[in-house]
Amino acid sequence: MNIQLLFKTTTQINNLTNTLFVGTNMKFNTKTIHGGQKDIDPAYNSVMPPIYQTTTYAQSTPGGHKGFEYSRSGNPTRAALENSLAAIENGKFGLAFGSGLAAIDAVIKLLKPGDEVISTNDLYGGSYRLFTKIFEGLGIKFHFIGMNNANNIENYINKNTKLIWVETPTNPMINIIDIKTCAFISKKHNLLLAVDNTFATPYLQNPLDHGADIVMHSATKYLGGHSDVVMGALIVKDDALAKKLYFIQNASGAICGPQDAFLVLRGIKTLHLRMQRHCENGKAVAHYLQNNPKIENVYWPGFENHPNHEIAKEQMSDYGGMVSFTTIGNNYNEAIKIVENLKVFTLAESLGGVESLAGHPASMTHASIPKEEREKTGVVDSLIRLSVGIEDIEDLIEDLEQAIN
Repeated sequence: MNIQLLFKTTTQINNLTNTLFVGTNMKFNTKTIHGGQKDIDPAYNSVMPPIYQTTTYAQSTPGGHKGFEYSRSGNPTRAALENSLAAIENGKFGLAFGSGLAAIDAVIKLLKPGDEVISTNDLYGGSYRLFTKIFEGLGIKFHFIGMNNANNIENYINKNTKLIWVETPTNPMINIIDIKTCAFISKKHNLLLAVDNTFATPYLQNPLDHGADIVMHSATKYLGGHSDVVMGALIVKDDALAKKLYFIQNASGAICGPQDAFLVLRGIKTLHLRMQRHCENGKAVAHYLQNNPKIENVYWPGFENHPNHEIAKEQMSDYGGMVSFTTIGNNYNEAIKIVENLKVFTLAESLGGVESLAGHPASMTHASIPKEEREKTGVVDSLIRLSVGIEDIEDLIEDLEQAIN
């Protein structure tokens, strides 16, 4: 394998660059279908990119190939998805991984022992586990801080700081973090800024446009959209950063398979339609819960009294389909009774599928975070997180009504 293949072949890099700048001015709905894509596959004129279920590719002479040599390094189906990811996030390079955590793992591998990371304190439990149980043991230090006031970040920056890790909206408290301010601070101190954009999706916000260096997605969620594939993604603009990440992707090997790439590429083509309904239903559910006398707190960034509502209004086009709430008196048993009695909402981990899901973060997605740390950020025992799907809203409200009562 030549040195260029340690990040991508020259042909693949050129294909990415050339393809992505075709249709750059497309509106978002068109980008989800055509962005970064060659609409006709050259082999047999198929409209959808084929699933290239192969590990290797014939060469006419050593090094004589059509841009692909071995599928860990690059696969045509995965390349089509990576082009699409870059297009919908207004990036230049996309990378697809076997899971969202594999994508995060690749970002942290940009660092070395002694480096420090400033991270959102209210973040996905799997991210927290990866940071604290794997990378802290390898000599990387993490500061978990509240970022509702993004200027707070500067209090934790020192000569060893290399990365700011942001989730917005956060999981599960739906907090909003000011990406532009984070980007200003990161550039001022010559740091990388990575934004987990899973909850918002490219339909609602594009962190690269606000100054972020890296956008991360658990593509398992809204990008796939049908709860049938596990995948992660990174999108960047900078060529040098892309080369480093492609090297890590190839060297570590945590790539997705072509079948999974095909499923997420298919999911992206309806992202705009699904997200519109997720947002509409999320708004209706949030207002129903806010007016229910048995519910104490409702977390949804569309409320004017939500912390950083004005920032959400500026950096997002809508407020998404994720809603969290607590029962009166922080009653654990009451919360468990509600999630067990739901009929249309399914009690399950994950989010972002067409079907509505309910979760109990303290005992499910965030169980890996110590109780005292969870509760500092609001993840109390009565907190319920809803991923509001695209069903008829009347059925969803009726289901919540019967479960709560």
